[in-house]
Amino acid sequence: MLKQLAGQTAIYGLGTIVPRFLNYLLFPYLTRVMTVGEYGVVTDLYALIPFVLVLLTMGLETGYFRFAGKAGSEAEKRTIFSNVWGAVTAVSIVFFVLALLFTPQLARVMEYTDHPSYIRLVAAIVMLNTVTAIPLARLRQQGRAKRFMILRLLFVIVNLALTFFFYSGLPGLAELGICASWYDPQYGAGYVLLADLLANIVLLFALIPDFRDAVPRIRWRQLRTILAYSFPLLVSGIAGVSNQFIDRQMIKYLLPSGISMDALGIYGAVSKLAVIIFLFTQMYRYAAEPYFLSGFKNDDFKRQNAEAQKYFIIVSIFMFLGITLFTNLFALMMGKDFREGVYVLPVILLANIFAGIWLNLSFWYKKTGETKYAIWITGTGLVFTLGLNLALTPVLGYFGAALARLGCETAMVAVSYYLNQKHYPVPYDLRRIGTYFLVGGAIYGASLLTSALPAALEYTLNLAMLAAFGFYAIRLEKIDMKGILHSIIKR
Repeated sequence: MLKQLAGQTAIYGLGTIVPRFLNYLLFPYLTRVMTVGEYGVVTDLYALIPFVLVLLTMGLETGYFRFAGKAGSEAEKRTIFSNVWGAVTAVSIVFFVLALLFTPQLARVMEYTDHPSYIRLVAAIVMLNTVTAIPLARLRQQGRAKRFMILRLLFVIVNLALTFFFYSGLPGLAELGICASWYDPQYGAGYVLLADLLANIVLLFALIPDFRDAVPRIRWRQLRTILAYSFPLLVSGIAGVSNQFIDRQMIKYLLPSGISMDALGIYGAVSKLAVIIFLFTQMYRYAAEPYFLSGFKNDDFKRQNAEAQKYFIIVSIFMFLGITLFTNLFALMMGKDFREGVYVLPVILLANIFAGIWLNLSFWYKKTGETKYAIWITGTGLVFTLGLNLALTPVLGYFGAALARLGCETAMVAVSYYLNQKHYPVPYDLRRIGTYFLVGGAIYGASLLTSALPAALEYTLNLAMLAAFGFYAIRLEKIDMKGILHSIIKR
């Protein structure tokens, strides 16, 4: 199981990590060509996009995995795909039209009256992301991880090239009198959005060969069945993405207007440093979701889910240490004006680890069809998110927002585990998992003491402690690293 899941995760990791790594090149670049406030606008708008995407996809991505996995023939799978894709496409087009009609009102509410075109660009990006979501999910369902990787790479390379052009090439051409009428130095974050939109258009056209055998077509009887399964996931998805991104809105609206966008820009930049664990969770989800929602017997599912949870936590703690033990080096990726917020990085990283633990704890109710529990779990998280942000953010600023995020993820893990043990008990090895957290915490604590040493000695000791954690886990779990590497290379 570990070799198969690791192999699939590695392939999806190439499709996720490599594009995101390339996209990561924008992060140090943008924090140097943008002011803190301008980057705050980027952080604000890109915190809203996931929320709308969850709303428009209606939980049908997971619903598609569930029903396509149970389908008896390729023709039936194709019918399910065209049905789900048709529903999502129709909803996304309606959203786009409404966003265009109500752009002035939305710009006023979101405080972008100086740049209403930002609203139109975001609406177009959301529509294209929604339209391509189900075809990309189909590639995952079919096990075509390499094709998925190529398309994600294409999107990011185009996005990266256009962004560099808009912020470096276009101003240079304007100075030479070429495309001078095209360039507006006051457009700020708009060029990030424009590059994203054009890259999404390229992705849509590149996907055409993958859905030529099926066209969007809504079949209401079948769709009602899929929606009945997916609706609780929609509700929980809205709460879940709110838990993940609403801290940005809290910073924007709870802090004084004179400092809120600067604080949001710093918080968004530091969150980018923590995105590595989030990306690992994403690539793991891409592999694990279709894997665990396939036809497992109950005992096999429980055993493998328990093992997967343990190994996920081991890797996550290793990554946490790899970043926090060398925080000063990672901070150099940001522009100087953003580095003052790096002290909140460990909190955000830990919150991302708990988000991945919660992901593993969600597979049991997705498998059994008891998706109603997702609402209870994410609803609990939303209560903690709102309560803690209202209490902490006005007092502690973006550090309070980070603590609220950690509190939310911790609460969701606690509720998820309680419901799991009550309704579908999976034998998670809490003793071993607790040991890894204690060892990781001890190493992190020791690294705080080494920070007073000369840099060379500090980094040498920290590297030795990081390696010691890795060897400890491999030896304790008797992990066949050669076999895992062979599985990854073979795939």
